[in-house]
Amino acid sequence: MPQLPSFIQMYRELIAIPSVSCLDPSWDTSNKAIIEKLAGWLDLLGFQVAIHALKQPGKYNLLARYEPVGAQRGGLLLSGHTDTVPWDEGRWTQDPFKLHEADGRLYGLGSADMKGFFVFVLEALRHIDLKQLTKPLYILATADEETTMAGARELSAFPEFRPEYAVIGEPTSMTPVTTHKGHLTEAVRIIGQSGHSSNTAAGVNAIEIMHDVITELRIIKQEFQQRYHDAAFDVPYPTLNFGAIHGGDAANRICACCELHLDMRPLPGMSINELYGLIDHRLADIKTRYPGAISLVHMHEPIPGYRCQHDAEIVTIAQELTGNTAESANYCTEAPFVQDLGCETIVMGPGSIAQAHQPDEYIQISEIVPAQQQIEQLIRRVCAGQ
Repeated sequence: MPQLPSFIQMYRELIAIPSVSCLDPSWDTSNKAIIEKLAGWLDLLGFQVAIHALKQPGKYNLLARYEPVGAQRGGLLLSGHTDTVPWDEGRWTQDPFKLHEADGRLYGLGSADMKGFFVFVLEALRHIDLKQLTKPLYILATADEETTMAGARELSAFPEFRPEYAVIGEPTSMTPVTTHKGHLTEAVRIIGQSGHSSNTAAGVNAIEIMHDVITELRIIKQEFQQRYHDAAFDVPYPTLNFGAIHGGDAANRICACCELHLDMRPLPGMSINELYGLIDHRLADIKTRYPGAISLVHMHEPIPGYRCQHDAEIVTIAQELTGNTAESANYCTEAPFVQDLGCETIVMGPGSIAQAHQPDEYIQISEIVPAQQQIEQLIRRVCAGQ
């Protein structure tokens, strides 16, 4: 009977498969090959594997389930994303698609964030007699977490999928994360009217309108600090950042178009509509003065904030197994979408978040055995009562 490859060989094979997610089509790739690779390995272990093609061409989710005969309801979901960010060839010192061992580290694109997580899970399963499980075990692999969260938004495509607990294996150094902010990326577009700079009254200057818009948005930044506070975060209020601005083409022309890209990070529990309402309220007077000139465009669908209760059973289990105290995170994950399945959800996996999106991404070899053991113990604890 075919056997799983070794831990290092599985790592090597996953790293070798490009699965970049990027809004720039010249970078973006399909994740089909990595989904098929995982499907083959999970099939060897006796899992029932379903693959769902997303609405976006070339993108796929995988759900593998092991449900023992007469199994109780609930069980555990181990979830991760198959995509990576693009890489900067000028800053990587070796091929990002070749697993490279040096200085007590394994280097490669996705080694920490987060192809490696699937290898840890598979290695843990190698040491478990699945026939002894009394509750279902699910493995979820998603697409496009690094951009639109498209995979996490289509979990309803898998029927009868109700785990009791979920662990998303983002690199947290095996520290459970129980809360993080949401993420919105918006484009404010101003359409004015061009004209010669010698007669500014003959046109409508989009840069001047944008100046008024930014003035109002800066008031929103102040209101965030005054009206909201969540002590779980180092920055305890929602944030708004002006990330990029473009407008005009010549000094002697009245600017007809100006665009601002902004990033907002709402607190858990904040309504996305509430945020948009604040912006609409602040910009209402400007919109009245310049009808049809201002539009707000989503650069991706909003991602809500996430929180798991600190006294949730999965938090207690994770803290006991790892010895690490639960904490919050500043980055964004698929947790709010997985949580919508109705399960207690945490974020916890091997590797350091400091390595995510970095050139020469790596995972410390010294982390491998402890993390493998903790993931194995988690499966045994939840699904076998051991």
